Amino acid sequence: MTTIASRLAQTSFTSSSPAEARQRALYLYRAWCRSSQEVVDIYAINASAAQIRHAIRRRFEQNRHITDPRAIDVLLLKGWQEYQETMNVWKQRDHILGILLEDQGASRPPRSFLQKFYEGKDEDAVLPAASGTY
Repeated sequence: MTTIASRLAQTSFTSSSPAEARQRALYLYRAWCRSSQEVVDIYAINASAAQIRHAIRRRFEQNRHITDPRAIDVLLLKGWQEYQETMNVWKQRDHILGILLEDQGASRPPRSFLQKFYEGKDEDAVLPAASGTY
């Protein structure tokens, strides 16, 4: 397969209103959802397309509270870059599996810097993005 660098490329943009930013976010979300089966096929992931869509939705829900159109535009630009890298197969399988992993810090309450310091370790800084197994 030949890689065309401009395939799926998006230009940067500036949303004039929160409604326009929301519309662009929905367009990106739909693009990710439509290609979930292709991601499973390309990367030979032992997961269903529904699990991929669930992970994508979880990522979008994390940023739902953001209302500044400029901040949304930056997140959308990063989202389109991730989409282009994924669909052009510029990522490895472990990168895609990192999207599927649950949040590492969700099992325990957040700790302050001093609490981590007193424990003598900062586990959050050394955790890998993906474990390599699923």
